[in-house]
Amino acid sequence: MISLLSHLSYVAITSPDVEASVTFYEQQVGLEVVDRIGDDVYLRCWGDYYRYSVVVKPGPEPSLASMAWRTSSPEALEEAARRVEAAGIEGAWVEENAVGRTFQFVGPWGHPMTLHWDVEHFHATGAKASIYPDRPQRRSRHLGAPRQLDHVTIATSDVDAFAAWYRDVLGFRIMARTVLDEAPISVFSVITTNEKSHDLGVVLDGSSRAGRVNHYAFWVDTREDLLHAADALMENGTDIEYGPSIHGIGEQNFLYFREPSHLRIEVNTGGYRNYVPDWEVQTWKPSLGSNNFYRNSQMPMSMTESFPAADGPSATEEGVPDEIKDVLLNPYAIQGRG
Repeated sequence: MISLLSHLSYVAITSPDVEASVTFYEQQVGLEVVDRIGDDVYLRCWGDYYRYSVVVKPGPEPSLASMAWRTSSPEALEEAARRVEAAGIEGAWVEENAVGRTFQFVGPWGHPMTLHWDVEHFHATGAKASIYPDRPQRRSRHLGAPRQLDHVTIATSDVDAFAAWYRDVLGFRIMARTVLDEAPISVFSVITTNEKSHDLGVVLDGSSRAGRVNHYAFWVDTREDLLHAADALMENGTDIEYGPSIHGIGEQNFLYFREPSHLRIEVNTGGYRNYVPDWEVQTWKPSLGSNNFYRNSQMPMSMTESFPAADGPSATEEGVPDEIKDVLLNPYAIQGRG
């Protein structure tokens, strides 16, 4: 398959209190507001090459409004749309702020997705211009401010099938997955459109509510930047949910916390780059440290929460063995064990 998608370009989320979320992103995370259009607020990291990478929209509960990928060319956008519709998914062409003509659809497991080619490249002027010609903007003075958007991790009822659909239809590479030690159940997978370990994570969802998101992530340059971010967040009253530590899958250093809507945010750094065109999917076990490679701490149960809140557990449906119901409802519960 030709390379259809190049990278994750922005995420759109909903919040019951847009202004509280935006203030948090500005003051605690270090993002900058660039546009307000109607009730929607557009923000950027200092190193984002495009005009924005986060959109906060009003909504009754935290959720994923859309995850957006830029295609590799105008022709790739048309081809990607054709393949999605050939797979039986109905889409729509919509004009969007600073990205022009977009193809929007809802994937088989209920996740809204936006594809686009056109973008408005960001070039700061005046006091915000960088002395580095390659940088779109001067580095933020905010301690621990992320350089750019990194990935999004969604929740789904079938991890392997989700990864396979996005591979077969849109050309994602499946890089690795986690299978339980106790049972042959895939609880996590990482897939990518480029050389990163992932720009789309997939976690098992035991609820009956489709289209949920577990978290989305920003990138910082170094582990020291990540530790500075953790320090600054805690000094300013934001609790750390999990980390800092390092994932086995992907090899990224990580830090998790919540914004005012309760949506989970990750800051990460490190990790490998992989250019192998015929890469074989690697299989991890929780006992190998797929989530916490050091295996020296238990992941908090709060990390099993995805958004919006679950309507009810699909694991209680007829046909699911009793011995794995608890695992389906809490797929991360054992991943921090040593």
